[in-house]
Amino acid sequence: MSAITDLAVKGADGQSVPLDRWRGHVLLIVNTASKCGFTPQYEGLEALHRRYAGRGFAVLGFPCNQFGAQEPGDAAEIANFCSLTYDVTFPVFAKIDVNGATADPLFERLKHEAPGVLGTKAVKWNFTKFLVDREGRVVRRYAPTTKPEELAADIEALL
Repeated sequence: MSAITDLAVKGADGQSVPLDRWRGHVLLIVNTASKCGFTPQYEGLEALHRRYAGRGFAVLGFPCNQFGAQEPGDAAEIANFCSLTYDVTFPVFAKIDVNGATADPLFERLKHEAPGVLGTKAVKWNFTKFLVDREGRVVRRYAPTTKPEELAADIEALL
């Protein structure tokens, strides 16, 4: 199977963004939302991004409105919220679906390679996290309740 970095996603501006620009990086890919109980995790995600960026690590955020309609804004509103509220510098892409017939191919791939509890494929809620190694392989899936700071040891092991 090809690497995650062989895929392309839609940027916040609607343009295609090849993930190969992060080839050779360790990635933490997260479905996000601005009006969720887990939204304060943006702070921890940004801290990880800043702490490890110089060592070849990046957080990639994908807003999703599929869980309780907790990401109602458009791309500009989402970017403004992330920047002003949490000083987010990691890439935040176009709003996507992570489940169902319209699920983004990236998340279809992530779910296939790292199923959830009891082998379930569906993403259960906002702030589900997927850790990807430097070769573009999905290493692990984390529940929304897993705080970003709890991932530091796993990230360091891949760096």
